Formats: sequence, structure tokens, C-alpha cells
Amino acid sequence: MKLVFLDRDGVINQDSDKFIKNVDEFILIPGSVDAIANLSQAGFKVVVCSNQSGLGRGLFTMEDLNAMHEKLHQQVEQAGGRLDVIIFCPHIPDDNCSCRKPKPGMILEISERFNLEDLSNTVMVGDSIRDLHAISNAGGIPVLVKTGNGKKTLAKETLPEGTKIFDNLLSASEYIIEREQKELNRDE
Repeated sequence: MKLVFLDRDGVINQDSDKFIKNVDEFILIPGSVDAIANLSQAGFKVVVCSNQSGLGRGLFTMEDLNAMHEKLHQQVEQAGGRLDVIIFCPHIPDDNCSCRKPKPGMILEISERFNLEDLSNTVMVGDSIRDLHAISNAGGIPVLVKTGNGKKTLAKETLPEGTKIFDNLLSASEYIIEREQKELNRDE
């Protein structure tokens, strides 16, 4: 099974230090919807995997979050794609839960749902070190995009071994699809 994990804020939509709190603040990064549609059309199960501590902090409601995700679903469907799962951690960092990235809890939960035991060929695209460590801790492939906090992450952090770096989700999706094609051709 082909499965790809995408962080949300800073990868799919613009990020904010003040949190994305409602559908009006949920502004898509150019090319991100096309990237998701392309991945979906190439046969990937596309999973959005996002820390959403704004819920735990009381900065927005579940209804607000659902409205943002509904907007995303609609945009992706209009582009001819599909989001298979949106999973999020509502906890604040002090809760010390097992799902908040950089812990791999959300990735492992989705992998279990899809009966995917080997994550060595599974990619997560993110803009923060937390995203990269979450997939690396689960045994997958970290991909950093320079949107959102990506440029800061690249400048300040030591990236997990094997991290791939791209300008944005659209260029990362092209790499992921091409990589999968090479794997298929090698197996034939």
C-alpha cells in the first residue's frame, strides 16, 4: 500500500504563530491542493497528520476545526483528488501524550488502521523538526518543505538522516510520485 503523511499548517496551508483558528485564516499555499490531488491520483492514500494544540488551549472549537477541514476536502475534491484521513492531536505539549509529534503515535495508529507493518518506504512531508522526527521515529522517510517554518528548520536544526528537502509540497509530491514509479519499475 502506498501511504503518504502530510503535516497541515505550513505545508498545506499558511501557518501563523497565533494559530490558525477559523476557516477565514485557513489559507491554502499555492500548489498544495494540486499536490494532494496528484498524490491521490497516483494511488497514494493521503493522510493529514497534524498537531492542533489550539483545541487544547481553547483557541478554537471542534466546529472551527471541522470547517477548516471541510474547506480542505472540498478544494482537494474539486482538483480531482481525495484525502483519505485527517488525524490530529488536540493536546498541549504539557499533556505528554503519545500522539503529539515528534512522537510517532498518530503515524503508528494510521499504519495500524491500514495494516501497514513496514513504514520504511512511507514518507511524511513536514515543515518542522517535530514532523521529521515523528516519521523517522516510526521508521519512515522524512521530507522537509521550505514553506511555513521549513526555512527556519533547515537553518537551525540537525535533520534526521536521509531527510529530503523541497521548496514546497508540489515539488515534494513530484519526487514522491517519481520515486514510487522507480520502485515499481525496479520490481518488474
